[in-house]
Amino acid sequence: MRDAVTARLGAPVVTARTATAGFTGGFAAVLETAAGTRVFVKAAELARQRHLADWYARELAVLARLPAGLPVPRPRWALDAAGWYAVGLDALDGRTPRLPWDPADLAAVLTGYAEVAAALVDPPAALTALGLPRLAQLARDDILWWGEVAAGREPMPALPPAARDRLPDLVALESRLPGYAAAAPGLAHGDLRLDNVLLDPAGRAWFCDWNWLCHGPAWFDLAGLLITGYGDRVDLDAAFAAHPAAADAPPDALDVTLAALCGYYLTAAGPPSAAASPPADALPPIGGPPPAGGLSTVAGSSAADCLAAASGSPPAGGSPPAGGYPAAAQGAGGPGAAGPSALLGVHRRFSGEQALRWLAARQGWW
Repeated sequence: MRDAVTARLGAPVVTARTATAGFTGGFAAVLETAAGTRVFVKAAELARQRHLADWYARELAVLARLPAGLPVPRPRWALDAAGWYAVGLDALDGRTPRLPWDPADLAAVLTGYAEVAAALVDPPAALTALGLPRLAQLARDDILWWGEVAAGREPMPALPPAARDRLPDLVALESRLPGYAAAAPGLAHGDLRLDNVLLDPAGRAWFCDWNWLCHGPAWFDLAGLLITGYGDRVDLDAAFAAHPAAADAPPDALDVTLAALCGYYLTAAGPPSAAASPPADALPPIGGPPPAGGLSTVAGSSAADCLAAASGSPPAGGSPPAGGYPAAAQGAGGPGAAGPSALLGVHRRFSGEQALRWLAARQGWW
């Protein structure tokens, strides 16, 4: 496989910087050749990681058909050799947004996503011809879990008693997502998280990991992106309401999405790990007000730092290593993806708790 990649690159590889972000077991690295060419390469072993190979192939097809000019990595090539499948993409110089959210980082990401969302309202025919999934069906199949918990088909995730008392409300809210998604025009990224965004040295946001593009509303992406910022002294309600992607959203679209995502993340996270999770007294009660100074200043040395590490971002208040994190966020994760990373459960629990806190504050549950 190395020989095949070297031949495709046209010159020997002199530097390989492995991407440490992402939650799957595929190979991901920025390769630099003796000729000075830099390419981000993802690869999966077909016998053991066929699903990853399929994701990479789907992403390559999507990236090749996205409208020109969008801040996304462009595909260069694909190859199948020695039992492996590999794709080459543009290597992006940049870093993931830091936690807690820096106002300048947040503004750049929201501006960039407005550009992407506008381009996907009326997508090219070549893109929709790929037979993209529909968020409404993905929600029924993989995202909505509170109804399963209420029916006894799924264990109740680790929640405080007050949150368990709100199970009927959570079921009712999440159940509206398929209908809202089916009625919305355009396409959604489908997996827009902090770790799927890069900020280049000029401050422009770039959006990665496009293997879950689907028919659905841009406001779903927007809510999923913002949940990591709850408690960071950022008015997320205002950020969501003012964003062009939410212009045509139903009045309760944000609550519906937060209910669905907190159920998905918390159920998928499994029991909290004592080794990976912050101590119970390090976080306010789920649904309680964030502490003075912001939630992530409390969680920054624990769950938020774990998420930052998984996304390739420095810890809160820290600095990136020399050279930054080129293409760090271009690992392949996705809805329902079960990767080998020890941080995957931490990422899911942190995101789920953030979504639940934000929802509870909006609903006035506590």
